[in-house]
Amino acid sequence: MGKLSETWFADGYIDFELKKYTLLAYLQEVNRYFNENMLYPQLADVIFHYNNLIAFKENKQFLQQQFPKRLTAVNIEKLQLLYEQIIADDELMQELESIMLYSLEKMNRTIKEGTEIYEYIEDKLSISPVGLIPLDTHEGYLLLCDGQKRDTLVYAYRLTIFERHDEKYRGIHTEYLDAFKMGVVNTCENIKTTLIRQRSNLPNPAVYSIETSLVVPVNETLLPIAKRFLVKYIAVNAA
Repeated sequence: MGKLSETWFADGYIDFELKKYTLLAYLQEVNRYFNENMLYPQLADVIFHYNNLIAFKENKQFLQQQFPKRLTAVNIEKLQLLYEQIIADDELMQELESIMLYSLEKMNRTIKEGTEIYEYIEDKLSISPVGLIPLDTHEGYLLLCDGQKRDTLVYAYRLTIFERHDEKYRGIHTEYLDAFKMGVVNTCENIKTTLIRQRSNLPNPAVYSIETSLVVPVNETLLPIAKRFLVKYIAVNAA
């Protein structure tokens, strides 16, 4: 996928027509993925650029806190320097303002389209605990089945909680383990029993099954949405 640099809107020659072309080529590619129901990493990437533009526009700390992995210290320094140079030049500032307003509007439209696909798919997911759920749910297994009804995909999951700006963020890490052919033998309960027998590190795991009647790309769409769905479900039920 064609990427935009973190500072694309202010890199090199700041010209509205040039930046407009760069942005439209990028968004066209993102939309091509969306049309195939592939949301990730494209949706997260557009949201990053949208938030980054707003931060730059408001002369904030360029999302240093929210995106430590995406924005390096060098890039943050570069953005700060760019900002100081540009606000000293009225004509340049006006051109950049036009680029930012145009880009925010276009990105917002793309984010809206991606979010609508996301919400439609999330709405078609159903989650259920498999057997008894232990008190400790930060680690366990996710069983994932889609509308093809062929395989149950099994992932180990681990929840992480990190605090930032007086807020708690819940993250989730998953690791693909196996695929079980769906059928009378491989019910969710039987898969849970097999996992306990094979993996002694979790003798009493939390196991959740997420099903959908839809058939969408697993790694680019179904799994990322299911992961966030599981995080929300655990957060609500642990409260």
